[in-house]
Amino acid sequence: MFAPGTEVSQEAAGVAGAMLVPTRFVWPYGGRRVFLTGSFTRWSEYLPMSPVEGCPRVFQVICSLAPGLHQYKFYVDGEWKHDESQPSVTGNYGIVNTIYLTREPNPLPPLLSPRTPNSRMSMDVDNEAFQHVVAVSDGTVQDAAIRISEADIKISRHRISGFLSAHTAYDLLPESGKVVALDVNLPVKQAFHILYEQGISVAPLWDSLSGRFVGVLSALDFILILRELGNHGSNLTEEELETHTISAWKEGKHQIYRQLDEHGRPVQGCIIHAGPYDSLKDVALKILQNKVSTVPIIHSTDQDGSFPQLLHLASLSGILQCICRHFRHSSSSLPILQQPICKIPLGTWVPRIGDQSGRPLAMLRPNASLSLALSLLVQAEVSSIPIVDDNDSLVDTYSRSDITALAKDRIYAQIHLDEISIHQALQLGQDANSPNGFFNGQRCQMCLRTDPLQKVMEKLANPGVRRVIIVEAGSKRVEGIISLSDVIRFLLG
Repeated sequence: MFAPGTEVSQEAAGVAGAMLVPTRFVWPYGGRRVFLTGSFTRWSEYLPMSPVEGCPRVFQVICSLAPGLHQYKFYVDGEWKHDESQPSVTGNYGIVNTIYLTREPNPLPPLLSPRTPNSRMSMDVDNEAFQHVVAVSDGTVQDAAIRISEADIKISRHRISGFLSAHTAYDLLPESGKVVALDVNLPVKQAFHILYEQGISVAPLWDSLSGRFVGVLSALDFILILRELGNHGSNLTEEELETHTISAWKEGKHQIYRQLDEHGRPVQGCIIHAGPYDSLKDVALKILQNKVSTVPIIHSTDQDGSFPQLLHLASLSGILQCICRHFRHSSSSLPILQQPICKIPLGTWVPRIGDQSGRPLAMLRPNASLSLALSLLVQAEVSSIPIVDDNDSLVDTYSRSDITALAKDRIYAQIHLDEISIHQALQLGQDANSPNGFFNGQRCQMCLRTDPLQKVMEKLANPGVRRVIIVEAGSKRVEGIISLSDVIRFLLG
């Protein structure tokens, strides 16, 4: 491989400390291996270009350049080439393309966010020549910035709302299955061992004295308990955990879910639940408004609520499964289903450069401490965190439900949260004897920004999947996250 030259242009040298402008270079004419080089690489470094997702003949790469005039060429399958559609000059190295960058970057639409391999932030700025990414398909050029119309969104929401209002929680009940409930007088340690053995992350709590379901024990409780055990000022010792009951823990942390009476006062010992005749829309809204992952479906034959029967645990994934099943063969009635997710105002995306309002994604490296992961899960109020390498490429995920694996053989008593890494913690819960439960099943559910909403919904409808991670094709760099609650909120409007 021979470079056109080795001289460095005065413009490329730039001024020390000058602001760099992230710039997208595009080669839209196909090839097997495409590289970029130019005055900004001293004509000696070859930058590999990646195919644009959905357009394998279009290659792109992002470079951070100093303002000024730059020259560049493409190396395509062993031959030097230039883009005839872009400005060019004839010089010592034959015909080369040129680009002039001002000191003020030009923002691209939010949905365009390719990134350089060594950058943690998305590169959403480009020169004027590439304000719209070239998407070649059957000889046509498509404008990727076009978003779905408000009319299509309104029509789809109206039909989904009508379906959810017309069906009840009975539609969520499986033909066969089991529901695990825990007595509030069980020791906490034993309760979490049961969650692990049963492969579940949530269980309703039964108070035999009052004859009522009074709360829910979840993986979040275990996280809070482990953090308290790791706190040197804690009054709860590991030995006490062996005998500490669920009710004692709940009372101490005021974690028992309460309902409000007609005067807005908390009703002691009442669990957030739904009845079998409640509409699916009401059940979904109850889950969203109370920020819980599930609500028990409880049926009582008496008006006073005595002798309650626990029928099922309703979740957003179950509701989404009903939507997918109902509209699977009539998807044309929902215009939004076949729309790429990048055209829909949905999910949390890696912020654009200069976007002060964007909410950063919580991501961690495999060597980060388990203590940091647990803190993020609690503070960010998310169900899982992407684990990425130095290039922000997805490696794994760490979920709230993964924490219950530490209950096996009292592993939690043998580790220190600050000293064990996320990678090590995941290995502890992934041995050959682990049950095929919630936390061991659907890991790293991914999609591309060009995938249709229907595909994302079907992934989220699987039991145990709370978030789908949006990655860049090929590199698997994390670009965003779509959660169950994101989708349901969007569909309900």
